[in-house]
Amino acid sequence: MSPAAKKLAQDGGENKHYPAPLTSHEEVVKDPTTFWDTLRRFHSIMGTKFMIPVIGGQELDLHVLYVEATRRGGYEKVVADKKWREVGSVFKFSPTTTSASFVLRKHYFGLLYHYEQVHFFKVQGPVCSPTVTVTFPVSNSLCRHELAIVEYSPKPIRDCPDPRTEGSSSFSAIGTIDGKFDCGYLVSVQVGSEVLSGVLYHPDHPDSSFSITPYSHALVPYTGSSKPRHCRRRRSRRAGDPSYPKPNRSGYNFFFAEKHYKLKSLYPNREREFTKIIGQSWSSLSAEERMVYQDIGLKDKERYKRELKEYKERLKLRETMEVGRADY
Repeated sequence: MSPAAKKLAQDGGENKHYPAPLTSHEEVVKDPTTFWDTLRRFHSIMGTKFMIPVIGGQELDLHVLYVEATRRGGYEKVVADKKWREVGSVFKFSPTTTSASFVLRKHYFGLLYHYEQVHFFKVQGPVCSPTVTVTFPVSNSLCRHELAIVEYSPKPIRDCPDPRTEGSSSFSAIGTIDGKFDCGYLVSVQVGSEVLSGVLYHPDHPDSSFSITPYSHALVPYTGSSKPRHCRRRRSRRAGDPSYPKPNRSGYNFFFAEKHYKLKSLYPNREREFTKIIGQSWSSLSAEERMVYQDIGLKDKERYKRELKEYKERLKLRETMEVGRADY
């Protein structure tokens, strides 16, 4: 049983039947108002949840999606002919949105498939499932590729010696850069049939707090944090004084928050992958696109300086008043 059919079974029992068409397919295609009205009523009758998805910051026009899919023969025909990219081209999404085909297919199946069965194919009787395989894997590597919000072309890394074979022989391997941070890269390297993941450090300063070995450019196990264990996080000034100004954020911080919010609404169970995806998205931005967020960061920095100056002036005034009271 398909996921949608299972949902219907849970909501209304396994003997759930399709209702009679609320209008003709021709009327639905011709009049968007009729489409939206009948779609909401249909979900209400079936007892299924209805919501309008958001892609690229804009609500998805389900009427256009329905018209384009049924014009190509319906959901199963579009899946079989692999025409979701063609359907997505009608919406003119941002060039950085590369997951459109996957997302459109997912939303169509969840919101329009059974509506299509009743109004386009005029199916009656028990709720049916697609004959084509409908799976949306969580851990599949292909799905992980479709998850990316922007296109990213991995760069090959240079061959590197194996510390374990020093003085005897060396090996070479070709890998890809999966992401980057302040002092290194997240990389994947294929050695034979095995794929290894790790961190490639490149400290900018010789007196860095990192423990540097003679093989500072060798692959080391990735533990999820680029900071040494003994490093302690600085205590926030705001914890001791709530009136202390909120520290400013960089342009990347604003970009991260925006992308994280969108990803969380689309993939609530994949938060561990968001940092990597967002880092790739940031790296792929053009200079003009990145400047938008950097300008926001500069304005926030000016805000912090202004509020910090006012905060210090208030402290100074308070100290002056307390000294005056003591003298009095």
